[in-house]
Amino acid sequence: MPGGDARELASWLIPDWEWRPDSIDVVEKLPSFASKLRECERVCNSPYSETAHDIQDALVLRRLQQVVNTVLLNPLWRSRLAGAGITKAPESYEDWQQIPTADKRTQRDLFMGTRPGMVVPLDRGGFEIVASGGTSDGSPLETVYSLRELRDTYEAAGRFMGTYQLGEYLRGSDPKWLYTTLADYQMWSSGTMVGGVLANVPGVNYIGAGPVTAPVLEHMFSYPGPKALMGITAGIAILSELGKGMSRQAKESFRVALYGSGVLPKRKRVELLATYPNLSILSYFAATQAETIGLQLRADDPALAAVPGLHLVEIVDEHGRWVEEGQEGELVVTRLHAHEAPLLRLKLGDRMIRRPRTQGPGLKTQQFEFAGRTGDILHLNDSQYSAARAYAALRDDLGRAAALDLDALAHEIQFVNHREAKILTLLVSVDDVHAATYARDTAFPYGVQPLFTAALPRSLSLFNDGEANPGSIERTGYGFRLEFVSRTSPEIERTAVGKVPLVRDRG
Repeated sequence: MPGGDARELASWLIPDWEWRPDSIDVVEKLPSFASKLRECERVCNSPYSETAHDIQDALVLRRLQQVVNTVLLNPLWRSRLAGAGITKAPESYEDWQQIPTADKRTQRDLFMGTRPGMVVPLDRGGFEIVASGGTSDGSPLETVYSLRELRDTYEAAGRFMGTYQLGEYLRGSDPKWLYTTLADYQMWSSGTMVGGVLANVPGVNYIGAGPVTAPVLEHMFSYPGPKALMGITAGIAILSELGKGMSRQAKESFRVALYGSGVLPKRKRVELLATYPNLSILSYFAATQAETIGLQLRADDPALAAVPGLHLVEIVDEHGRWVEEGQEGELVVTRLHAHEAPLLRLKLGDRMIRRPRTQGPGLKTQQFEFAGRTGDILHLNDSQYSAARAYAALRDDLGRAAALDLDALAHEIQFVNHREAKILTLLVSVDDVHAATYARDTAFPYGVQPLFTAALPRSLSLFNDGEANPGSIERTGYGFRLEFVSRTSPEIERTAVGKVPLVRDRG
């Protein structure tokens, strides 16, 4: 039994023979990381999610060291790490940050084709292939998971959701319901991954509904008891329309809407709350490569909470180093439950703001806030501007000049950058195209060029502030457009799964 030191406890939980496996056969027989979390709970007499930060930090570092020792058994990983000067497990989190980050191209090289990045070969069985159709670049992307560890992560994330997120909203003695409208088709497997988590939330009845029509939604909501539903952002947004003819009792039973990665527009939030009076709208941030990255616990706080012991979530700068609290960086995830097929420091293509860890009694975990996709960048010649910040600046200025509230009007927005022609257009889908266009033309009878040249400099980060001004924006030679289109306009490009990218670059 360990003493009082957190590092001593971690070393006791993962002894040296497990910490540095000497063969693939040993890796295959390693006790699961989930079993270590359960033993930690027993020793500390506390749920792992509520154990002290120093204990969590020590155990996770010990596990990361074990992961590095494991991948060093694989010649491709050994060569990759040696190229960065790494030949042994990191001694600290500072050393861990020396490990090069992996992007989705790296993931394809390691886990598609012959899958040379696996430590335990695929022919030994016991794996699941999870695939995404590629919503960003259109190229398929596969990941390999050990089935035994996948089940562990579903159980851990489901228990966390029930304890710290849904329990506050799904109350009473009636049956409790949890649905998902995520679908599995064309190798898109978010329905499988997230569904595995939702099916493991204690005390609820789970239904993997897939895409629903109004009659089907009404039928599901007619069941007695409070309900929560998880879907992609567009799938949540449409629920206000699908619920128009629903009975008052059914509408009042809808308590939690969990939207997938991204941002749910203010317009859609207003419509949902007008339709379902008892609804709380929360973010469920996930990816095909990591089924539960961050969960919003309270509707009045945008922070996302990591599930302790599930992943190491890092917010890093361009050099792979951790940013300070309050700063923005790129999201990097390392799955902690991955003996047979580890993937170190994967960049998922999202930007986050690092927030302070939770303190005090109860839940102790790290927090972060969604800031946009890494690809949400406006390229004006050789300069780069944040599309999310540019939209916010344009929205504020347009509200003052034309009394148009884009957040309230817009169903969807999209920047289209014709880089060769040097034309940047902000497309906004609205109900009344004529009225919005008239208000724009009244406020800007000579065009919206001044609106953009004033707003774009404010889309630079704090550290790049001052690099641009209205004059320098004008000298780029770009022309700027603000166009209002109908909700069904084909001008706004959507992915195969219904997502609307914030930025589309054209030649």
